[in-house]
Amino acid sequence: MSADRRQAHLLVAEDNKVNRLLLTRNLEIQGHRVSVAENGRVALEMLRREAFDLLLLDMEMPELDGFELLEAMHADLQLRELPVLVTSALEGIANVVRSIELGADDYLHKPINPTLLRARINACLEKKRLRDQHKELLRRFATREVAQDLEASGFDFAGKRIRGTVMFADIRGFTSMVERQSPEDSIELLNSYYTLMFEAIGGQGGVINQMIGDGLMALFGAPLPLVEPERAAVRAAHDMLELVELLNAERAREGKEAIAIGIGVATGIVTAGYTGTQERATYTCIGSTVNLAARLEAHTKVCGHAVLMDAPTAEALGGSFDLVDLGAVQFKGLQQALPCFAAVFGA
Repeated sequence: MSADRRQAHLLVAEDNKVNRLLLTRNLEIQGHRVSVAENGRVALEMLRREAFDLLLLDMEMPELDGFELLEAMHADLQLRELPVLVTSALEGIANVVRSIELGADDYLHKPINPTLLRARINACLEKKRLRDQHKELLRRFATREVAQDLEASGFDFAGKRIRGTVMFADIRGFTSMVERQSPEDSIELLNSYYTLMFEAIGGQGGVINQMIGDGLMALFGAPLPLVEPERAAVRAAHDMLELVELLNAERAREGKEAIAIGIGVATGIVTAGYTGTQERATYTCIGSTVNLAARLEAHTKVCGHAVLMDAPTAEALGGSFDLVDLGAVQFKGLQQALPCFAAVFGA
């Protein structure tokens, strides 16, 4: 359906009853569903309670005027992107500029020409349609936390230093397993595996930001802050192992071989941000903590433990998990040996 004929839910914020009735009638003739608010305070309450496609806003209203309503909407992440069409008798370029700076999409002086009103409404609705498509794509190809960070920052791609916990995990012997089974079985396994890993990691507040074959990298404490990211990461590791056990039980019933995973966890300062271009970017982090988490995950292949962590992670747990001190380990690519601990989860 074309933008000119698409029905939308509009909110008219207008304190003058005659103007409110006439504008509502005009909009309903255009095929839209219209709700009304007699002042800015009522309009703000309705905006926070219901979903609207467009706000038509008078500026001179009691209790909360148009400028104050725009300021409140700009401070609310849920309302910031709602299209606003100002319909006001206020003259002067300063009022127009102030409205636009506060987030209004357009400004029409009263009395309003019906043809011009229709054109401006259609333009605003088309902008909203494009914004909604963009947000849907963002939700589809980015995690909820990354999407929220991008929207809150205005798509700021600058990096920043943060303290967080990094996790690496992969399936042991997956390459040889791929050679022994059909491509369909391999893809099905990966889809099942990642479904479970997303559940375990996301359930503890972590964000999976990289998936390469059977390997994944997850962040705890970025892009959104997280209380005790170390505990969250280790709890996620525990949940991951439990879900793999359940998956293996299901695979055994189907006559398929079991899988095993290795997990490395490290905590420290990382440089986090969006890398790539304006056309294609991903949220990631870099630094020695990331490298150590990867080395810990690789070391699980030879030490006989499924979950390894560094000293800062172990110290932050405060005895809430059973740990085995493996002593100092010389990891490949690192200048000095570092303390290494294994998590032992009870049955």
